[in-house]
Parts: sequence; C-alpha cells; structure tokens
Amino acid sequence: MDSSQFTAPLMFDVIIAGCGPTGAMLAAELRLHDVRVLVLEKETEPVSFVRIVGLHIRSIELMAMRGLLERMLERGRRRPAAGFFAAINKPAPAGLDSAHAYLLGIPQPVIVHLLEEHAIELGAQVRRGCAVVDLEQDDEGVTVELADGERLRSRYLVGCDGGRSAVRKRLGVGFPGEPSRTETLMGELEVGVPQEEIAAKVAEIAQTDRRFSLRPFGERVYQVIVPAAGVSDRAVPPTLEDFRHRLRTIAGTDFGVHSPRWLSRFGDATRLAERYRVGRVLLAGDAAHIHPPIGGQGLNLGVQDACNLGWKLAAQIRGWAPDTLLDTYQAERHPVAEDVLDNTRAQMELLSTEPGPQAVRRLLTELMDFDEVNRYLIEKITAIGIRYDFGAGPDLLGRRLPDIDVKQGHLYGLLHRGRGLLLDRTERLTVGGWSDRVDYLADPTAALDVPCVLLRPDGHVAWIGDDQQDLDDQLSRWFGKPADGTVRER
Repeated sequence: MDSSQFTAPLMFDVIIAGCGPTGAMLAAELRLHDVRVLVLEKETEPVSFVRIVGLHIRSIELMAMRGLLERMLERGRRRPAAGFFAAINKPAPAGLDSAHAYLLGIPQPVIVHLLEEHAIELGAQVRRGCAVVDLEQDDEGVTVELADGERLRSRYLVGCDGGRSAVRKRLGVGFPGEPSRTETLMGELEVGVPQEEIAAKVAEIAQTDRRFSLRPFGERVYQVIVPAAGVSDRAVPPTLEDFRHRLRTIAGTDFGVHSPRWLSRFGDATRLAERYRVGRVLLAGDAAHIHPPIGGQGLNLGVQDACNLGWKLAAQIRGWAPDTLLDTYQAERHPVAEDVLDNTRAQMELLSTEPGPQAVRRLLTELMDFDEVNRYLIEKITAIGIRYDFGAGPDLLGRRLPDIDVKQGHLYGLLHRGRGLLLDRTERLTVGGWSDRVDYLADPTAALDVPCVLLRPDGHVAWIGDDQQDLDDQLSRWFGKPADGTVRER
C-alpha cells in the first residue's frame, strides 16, 4: 500500500479487524478506558447458524468480572464441568476452586451479540461489510485499506479476523504448524427416527469411532458429528446430502435427517502465529492460533486473549504503561496457546481408532479415576490452572483469584470497570498516586489466607504481601508512574 499521500488524522486509537467474540470483547475492554475504538467486520450480517458452544470456567469468571454473567446465564444452560478431555466421560472433580464451576452452553451468535451490544453500550463503533485487505504502519500509527478502497487511520490495529486472517498475512507473520489431516462434518438437523434407535446405534459405533456422535438438542433436533471422507475447503459448507451419505456409510442409516439449522465442517489443522505483535499491529483469537475444537477451548482462548490484551493496550494509549507492559501480552498468552495446541493434539490422538492410541486412551481413562489427574486435566481445559510467570513467590502469584467473598459482596463485582484492585486485609496500605488506575478495598474479613493482594484488571494476582514499599514497586511495574509523580522513599 502506498500511503505517502494519505494524511488523514488519527480518528481512532484502535481499529479491530473482526467482530467475533474476541474482537467484540476486546472492543469493550478498551472502551472501559475511554479508548476510541472502531470494529470492522467483513460480514454484512451476523452469522445465522446457531452453533452451541460452551463457556468454560475461566471465561465465565471473566463475564462475571465485567458484569456480563447475568446476561449470559439468561440465554444459556449450565452443565457439569466434566467430560471435556478427549470426550472421556468422567465426573467433575469435587471442590473446583471457583464460584462458577460449571460449563455454560450457549449459542455462539448469542455470545457475539451480547459482547457486541456491551461494546456498543460502552461507546465502541462497529461497521459491517468492511473487509480489511491491506495495511501499512509508521511511527505514528497504522493505515488500513478496506475492500472498497477506503482508507482509515488509527494508532494501533488488532487482527481478530480468524484463522484466515488478512491482517496476519499482510503483516507477514508466519503461521507454522500442521495442516488438516482429517475432517469432520458438524451440524444441527432434525431426525426422522425414534430416539431409542439413535441412542442404540450411536452406542454401537462409539465402541470403535470416537468422532461420531448424535446428541439431542430438543425433541427432534440433534447435533450431528460425523467423520468426512477426506479434507475439503473449509470455506465451502457441506450439504445435507453430504451428511446423509456419510451417515449411511458409517451407521448404515441416515436417521432420516432433514431441515438443517446449520451445517459446517472442521479440520484438525493446528497452527500458532510466530509473533503476536509487530510494531503497532497485534493479533488475537483465531488470527493468532487455530486448533481442533475438541475440548471446546477455541472461543474461550480468544476471549481470554482479549481480556489480557485490552487493559495493556489501553495503558499504552492512555500514556501510563510501563515500557515493557505491552510486550507481556505475547509473553503470557503465546505459551498458553502452545499448551492448548498440545493438549488438542493429544486429544485428537486419543480419538484415533488405531490400537496404540486406543490403548493409551484406556490407560488414561483409568488414571482419571484418581482425583488429582482428573482435576489437573479439567483445570487445564477450563483455563483456571494458568499461572503467568511473575517471578519467584507464593503459588498464588500469577494465578487468577477466584470470586471470593468480601464485605461488599463478591470480589468480581469490584472489577466491572476494568481497573486494578488492592485488596488489603491489614487496612494499613494505600495505592497512593495510582488511585486513577487502581481501586482500593480494606477488608480484614476477606476470604484470603494472605495479608494483601494486588490484582491486575484481568484478575491475576500481581503481588502478595504487606510492605508498602514492596507494593509501590509492583504498582510501578504494572501500572507505571504514579499520577502525582511522587515516589515514596525507602
């Protein structure tokens, strides 16, 4: 792109390419800090198919932190937090360390609608039918070119435009990994045979093919998952006849499927962007990582990217970010994505019908009867086991703090504004010159077994202790220089 003659002012602080769950969540996070945000979505209308996805525990916690959980609960269905890992059916371990220890089944379009609605309520602008096709950055900002030739300018650009991300491609960031080796058809269709007949046939096939399932979503509506014959272009949706043919091939019957609500295909491609940031352009969600949907981690991983990035990018724009704060986005989230890619690779192997993987699956099924193993895998899949590396310290350091009881109700109710929080059981400390970025709660009754914690806006514990100077050092590390310019003497 030649932008040498393009001199329009920086009308926006951040342009976000893509208004899926990641893009919409990021827009809302930025607006909490009064950042001027424009979201560009290439589709003219929201997706019409009603794919049911699950919000995992950590994502549910993030919704509670931003005051969105009640909206989500009204439109979703709670289910046990179990059976995620390679679809091995084990009960949820008792006493998961969360006030929201459940899966929330909710249609993906509803999640996107609620998050987009939230972002717009906060002041974000959303434009549909606008595809980003090119970009160029300089020392002052980023010039974005749309498919119709329009050019826009912002201080930063974030690509949340999916696995085929135009932003990532134009940025020249590598996307190494493995292409799809297998493909699976997934859809919601009505059936024409009794439920008992379906259940018996599914149970029979499940003995040898873990990728095949029909799950009821109503009296006659089923979610149908069936292996495809080969690997096709994912941009081309399958047809009803494709489903009928594969069902007849594998089950000997097509179950009388008809009247599809939506049909799609997914592969097992696994890729991770080499970098999440190049100058003023960043990547998040599927633009940064793709993997098979087993375990239901994809949407959740993207939403969690947004909550990690939002406050850091806002701090950079508002002028108080420490020098390396924005770099911690990649430092923290890239390893998390690597772990998700590895666990989905492992899960896909355990779905294989080959004798070796099936032997490993039987062994793991036995091991998951041990509470420690089951708990470890559930905490991994639901992202409540994540611990960022903040240096040496207690095990709680770098982890998210659960929604504990405080004198004002629940902790997460204090995080709706996306600010930091000092929770002080000693009633002796202060946030001083950081009060414009960090809230303070003195509460000796808080359900903590440590004196004080400093929480980042994403709910992760940045500091534990009771010394004011030590606290000030960590406030400077995460929240920059105090607004009043004062630094306490040691």
